Amino acid sequence: MAEDMKPTTGQNFIHEFITEDIAPGGRFAGMQVHTRFPPEPNGYLHIGHCKALIIDFGSAEKFGGLCNLRMDDTNPAKEDTEFVDAIQEDIHWLGFDWGDRFYYGSDYFEKTYELAIGLIKKGLAYVCELTPEQFKEYRGDVNTPARSPWRDRPIEESLDLFQRMRAGEFPEGKYTLRAKIDLESGNFNMRDPVLYRIRYIEHHRQGTKWCIFPMYDFAHPIQDALEGITHSLCSLEYEDHRPLYDWVINNTDVPSKPRQIEFARLGINYTVMSKRKLRRLVEEKYVSGWDDPRMPTLCGLRRRGYTPLSIRNFTERIGVAKNTSTVDYAFLEHCLREDLNEHARRVMAVLRPVKLVITNYPAGQSEEFEVENIPGNPDAGTRKVTFSRELWIEAEDFLPEPIPKYKRLYPDGPECRLKGAYLIKCVGYETDDQGNVTEIAAEYDPDSRGGDPADGRKIKGATLHWVDAATAVDAEVRLYDSLFSDEAPDAGDKDFLECLNPGSLEILTGCKLEQSLADTPVPEKGKTAEGFQFMRQGYFCADSRDSAPGHLVFNRAVSLKDSFKF
Repeated sequence: MAEDMKPTTGQNFIHEFITEDIAPGGRFAGMQVHTRFPPEPNGYLHIGHCKALIIDFGSAEKFGGLCNLRMDDTNPAKEDTEFVDAIQEDIHWLGFDWGDRFYYGSDYFEKTYELAIGLIKKGLAYVCELTPEQFKEYRGDVNTPARSPWRDRPIEESLDLFQRMRAGEFPEGKYTLRAKIDLESGNFNMRDPVLYRIRYIEHHRQGTKWCIFPMYDFAHPIQDALEGITHSLCSLEYEDHRPLYDWVINNTDVPSKPRQIEFARLGINYTVMSKRKLRRLVEEKYVSGWDDPRMPTLCGLRRRGYTPLSIRNFTERIGVAKNTSTVDYAFLEHCLREDLNEHARRVMAVLRPVKLVITNYPAGQSEEFEVENIPGNPDAGTRKVTFSRELWIEAEDFLPEPIPKYKRLYPDGPECRLKGAYLIKCVGYETDDQGNVTEIAAEYDPDSRGGDPADGRKIKGATLHWVDAATAVDAEVRLYDSLFSDEAPDAGDKDFLECLNPGSLEILTGCKLEQSLADTPVPEKGKTAEGFQFMRQGYFCADSRDSAPGHLVFNRAVSLKDSFKF
């Protein structure tokens, strides 16, 4: 990881467990800490995955250990190499690397099958032929044990049937392989769980070699053990599965005994993080793709203008807990503002332009002003902006008739500063046939170059940003808001699609940008575009998909106003 991208991970309960485990006399005394991040390649990583990702990679880094990247491709139904590539790209973007420790869960299919055979031979697994409906019927409840008439099937018969299941002799649903544990257990995960099921579906890597596939609860602990993982860090919904994890580890002939530790998932308001729901948004065209800047996916956040540091800081600062909670989306925005405020160049961009004519400025004349790129940071340098008789300003910076406390331009109103240039005073305006203001007339004070009057008089008007009409660059600007108008769009029995925010995207064309932005490069694939602060507007970046030379498109990453309350 690059030096300037190191996380600030502090001590948490997971690290306390690890410290205890590797101490003298501990469970892993003298061993190197080894974790893994096992995403399922059936969608793109989103902000919720970042918590697990940073815990896995960050914990290994904190203790000088290793972290594997393993694609959990044991379920072939929705997996795709597109997602595999995207996951790797996103992890690299966040600043983490797995070296040569990249694996697929399907790499272990043969070994997992052999270990299942071993369980049958030990009398700890059997082939069951309950139908899905019967399986539910016989599952029992808190007062009634589960049942299976096939639990005492002879070992040789189960071995024969399981081998024939692999050979493809039976239809889907005909048989399953179940562990023989405890049909009376209060933990329903231990009531003889299914270990294998028949599926006739092509696997993205294995093709049609396999027609039986291991369940995650069986495959995952085996994969961890075969890779020498010491600490299997996973989200809280697997806490009730931990007894089964340990049962598999203790009853199969695996070379190591990892420890599973659970933590609470990351929840954020005004969004959904179910892959199924995100997939619907994409496939049903509610968004432009997985990388739509309104999506919580890492590629969407990257395209919008989020930086790796802002996301890592957000994830680390919310902490690691055992209790599920929901974080305010405004805090994620706050973390981005913190980062961009330090590094983003300030530039002038007029999003809803109206012409301003300086009537007493010499026609045909122009000049340059040198302005700082980042206030208070001389190392960020300066740039030159041109100034001439005709400028563009924001339409909202002028009113024909002022409202109370309005301190911008209006006829015979107060003097206002043009940022870094001169003082001006409105002397008139023009409208079209519909009454829309088309041009504003003003006079400037030639002795106020830089924005300060020579006589030291007090300026009551506001400071306005502007763009020289002679050198302005046209651009399209996209203003993004939350994709959902409901704070909890997938809570209860809500239809999350009915909670979509119709104002989540506003597209402005004909925007006017200062000349320095004319050659703004489009970011390389997997990289974040340079962030700019459009003065008084927010933080923006060039769109990685649609921006091109001669057709600039900028996305608003976040507004300037910080609504987060500490």
